[in-house]
Amino acid sequence: MTFPARPDGPFVPQIYRVARVRRELHDTRTLEFVPLAGSRPAFEPGQFNMLYVFGVGEAAISMSGDRTDEHTFVHTVRNVGAVSGALARLEEGATIGLRGPFGTGWPVAAAEGSDIVIVAGGLGLAPLRPAIYDVLANRSRYGRVVILFGSRNPKEVLYRRELEQWRKRLDVQVEVTVDHADASWRGHVGVVPALVAGAAFDPRETVALVCGPEVMMRFTINALRDAGVPPNCIYLSMERNMKCAIGLCGHCQFGPTFVCKDGPVMRFDAIAGIFSVPEI
Repeated sequence: MTFPARPDGPFVPQIYRVARVRRELHDTRTLEFVPLAGSRPAFEPGQFNMLYVFGVGEAAISMSGDRTDEHTFVHTVRNVGAVSGALARLEEGATIGLRGPFGTGWPVAAAEGSDIVIVAGGLGLAPLRPAIYDVLANRSRYGRVVILFGSRNPKEVLYRRELEQWRKRLDVQVEVTVDHADASWRGHVGVVPALVAGAAFDPRETVALVCGPEVMMRFTINALRDAGVPPNCIYLSMERNMKCAIGLCGHCQFGPTFVCKDGPVMRFDAIAGIFSVPEI
């Protein structure tokens, strides 16, 4: 199939091919995309792309792969709507439109020398995975590293094999909890913010990266604050309905900011005044 050349611009998608599809959960797939021409742009952990399924629509999906892989964009998608469902049903060889990368990233470079606490809930582990890759690849540059992950039940534990691999490392503390256990589960039971109190880190020298449902992030912030982590050392990945991805349409306005260009990664102290206000 031949696609006509178009001038570059923020609203013009580039054509990518689905190189690989991997089933993660019953409703969740990880897709690897490669460009039909040229190379993929560089990205920072925490940034997102706009993925366009022809004839269906476009959605903002965070990166979930290793940025040192210079050939592919990796995105983990859960089937929760028309566009995400169409993405989750794509097969190898299919083509999509892709715009990006957009937005701000996790402060993995600025956090060098600090302890790192990564707290993820559900699919929130996907936007954090590129940061985890970066930190583990440069492990000697950081202090203690803690990864805390929570899932609704054992069947919905995302990236289970990788979590098991990370847990085997002697230089990383990995704790996984589920809200509701079954007879096979031998780990923690309860919400992920409750794991913060038992994690080993120096709150005065810690940078925390948090992503998950908004209610989970609220309680995680409280737990981190109770542990002594300063508000300016807590970073969140915010989710909003993003359409243009460059701060023009206003769909993702969050108080005086726009999540697409001022986020999605935001420092908690910068948004604390509006983060606690419902319906913003």
